[in-house]
Amino acid sequence: MREFIEHTLLKQDATINEVRKILDEAVEYKFLGVCVNPCYVKFAKQYLKENGGEDIKVVTVIGFPLGQNTTEIKVLETIDAVKNGADEIDMVINVGKLKDCDDEYITNEIKGIKMACQGKNLKVILETDLLTKEEIVRACQLAIKGGADFVKTSTGFVKNGVGAKVEDVKLMYETVKDAGMEVKASGGVRDGETAQKMIEAGASRIGTSSGVKIVAGE
Repeated sequence: MREFIEHTLLKQDATINEVRKILDEAVEYKFLGVCVNPCYVKFAKQYLKENGGEDIKVVTVIGFPLGQNTTEIKVLETIDAVKNGADEIDMVINVGKLKDCDDEYITNEIKGIKMACQGKNLKVILETDLLTKEEIVRACQLAIKGGADFVKTSTGFVKNGVGAKVEDVKLMYETVKDAGMEVKASGGVRDGETAQKMIEAGASRIGTSSGVKIVAGE
């Protein structure tokens, strides 16, 4: 299970000591990656290198959590994150533009951010709690057109949102699998049973702040 987990800390009041703690846990439990806010990318990369975690991926978020920044700002965020050592980028889609059926905007934004990734993996956060099943499929199709590497369920920041749902992960997987893309389940995955269901539905990554709890129960 641990090889699926991106150990995550994205809360607004995260402190350096809390970041250090999840980095230590990632090394101890041999997680695939850590996901931190952009201001901690450089610290995380250096800390992992100095503490036996040089193989752990440093993942960060762009346009987080609303996705409503301009494309230009998201691109600049991405360039900065990669410069600071980010191994992968998780961008938030512009849900309003998706609902307006401005498919060209969405596609071009993903293309621009993917170019700024300089070969690093790009995950597109769909925010499935806000979407219909048809919109989830269309968002996945636009992510394919934009050249993304993954689609991801959620930020975990939608008020009263559920986050990742098995049926949504399965729908996303069925939509993108033939394009060679992968699925990250994130938001509300807090135990091993739920994580296993996400993997069985097609997720190859699990974004969670409960990584230790999940692997401790293996």
